[in-house]
Amino acid sequence: QLQLVESGGGLVQAGGSLRLSCAGSGRTFSSFVVGWFRQAPGKDREFVATSWSDGSKNYADSVKGRFTISRDNAKNTWYLQMNSLKPEDTAIYYCGAGVGSPRNYWGQGTQVTVSS
Repeated sequence: QLQLVESGGGLVQAGGSLRLSCAGSGRTFSSFVVGWFRQAPGKDREFVATSWSDGSKNYADSVKGRFTISRDNAKNTWYLQMNSLKPEDTAIYYCGAGVGSPRNYWGQGTQVTVSS
């Protein structure tokens, strides 16, 4: 059974950094597109970043230059390095994966809280 498990969330002050991890199991993810999304209270889930199997990456405008997505296919794990965090980055962060879309499979989410 395919499973995604996030880790690395927490409480950080504005300007700080966190690194989220998503560990996949149940199959090999090297051919999948993987990504990160977030959902703040009262808002819809929104795209943050994706990493495609060909090495290309996409970022939401709100995180460009601050967040970096990376993946380690040997470990079936992908990461979101978040720098220069802002209070508006506070949300539950979800990793996703799939063939052609990172929205086919989801992790359970990890809370990120940025204090001002």
